[in-house]
Amino acid sequence: MSAINNRTDKKSGKSTTLIIAGVIALVAGLLFAYLMFYTAPAETTELVKIIAVTDEGCVAETRDGYAVNIGNCNAQPGQYVNALVDQKTKERAALMNPTN
Repeated sequence: MSAINNRTDKKSGKSTTLIIAGVIALVAGLLFAYLMFYTAPAETTELVKIIAVTDEGCVAETRDGYAVNIGNCNAQPGQYVNALVDQKTKERAALMNPTN
C-alpha cells in the first residue's frame, strides 16, 4: 500500500512543479509583451520647428507644442525640418501635464 502512495505522491509533485513552471512562464511572457508595447517607439515623420541646437542633438517643437529631441541635424533655430518624432513620448508628456 505504501508503494502506491509513493507513486501517487511523485506524480502529484511533478504535476505541481509543471503547473508552477507554466504560471511563471505565462507571467514572464505577459510582462515581456507589456514592456515591449509600452517602451517600443511609435515614430512618425512630422514637420517641426528647431528651437535649439545642443551637444545631444537638436531640440524641436512639434505643431502641437511638444519639445522633442530629434538627434543631430543640420539646421538653425527657427527653421522647419521633417523629423521622426516618437508619439509615445508626447503621450507621456501629456500625462505628466494634464493642463494642456
